[in-house]
Amino acid sequence: MARVAMVTLVAATTSVVVTACQNDPDIDITKLTAETDPPEVLYNQGLANLNAGKTTEAARKFDAIDKQQPFSEYARKALVMKAFVNYRQGQTQDAINAATRYLNLYPESEDAAYAQYILGLAYSKQIPTVTQDQKPAFKTIEAMQVVVTKYPNSEYVEDAQAKIRFAKDQLAGKEMQVGRYYLERKEYLAAVTRFRTVVEQYSGTNQVEEALARLVESYFAMGITSEAQTAAAVLGHNYPDSQWYADSYKLLQTNGLEPRENGGSWISRAGKKILGV
Repeated sequence: MARVAMVTLVAATTSVVVTACQNDPDIDITKLTAETDPPEVLYNQGLANLNAGKTTEAARKFDAIDKQQPFSEYARKALVMKAFVNYRQGQTQDAINAATRYLNLYPESEDAAYAQYILGLAYSKQIPTVTQDQKPAFKTIEAMQVVVTKYPNSEYVEDAQAKIRFAKDQLAGKEMQVGRYYLERKEYLAAVTRFRTVVEQYSGTNQVEEALARLVESYFAMGITSEAQTAAAVLGHNYPDSQWYADSYKLLQTNGLEPRENGGSWISRAGKKILGV
């Protein structure tokens, strides 16, 4: 009888504790077991939740491993998965923090390439429109270039290169926006500086065609006709069917000029880079 009474007392006490936890909004009873499960169990549960689309629950499992055994092998694996989950949830800064922490702790591990790739993806997601600050674009290029150069045989290289091209397009677009601003206000030297940056530094982007045409316009307005003719010639060599080239040609003709390349011009040298010479 005493034994039965003891079991009944324990069961009643447990019921009271669970009920109290359920009624307390500050206590999540699902975390009580998560913090005591072995790390390998938590990790597999995290993967299962991730596969099921339950990213919040997956993140909680990976966090629990980090809290329990922060320097274990499962903690290492959980950390890179946490970075991925953060990225999937749109929590880009958390993804950046987790990936950076992983790379600082495990720079030569088997998942370092993946962590570096997630870092680049998170920065890429932060890239705003060209009207805003483009610091995330610079960060994207920096992070993804590491993927390309340090992990050339990884499966992430192709997409890393695509993200680099996108980021460079954004940076070139920002330069074009500022250059047009100066051009509209007839601040031609300032405009040329911006368009030159696009042609020289972002030669593989989709902004080069307009940049060359704007150089024709800017130099022509300043009376530096040799450079205007050279910009038009380089534009014609690279984009012969372009409306920008047609407009530039027409502009030169208003002063009896035509495209003519000066081999000593910086534009001519930049043109060879565009052509891949």
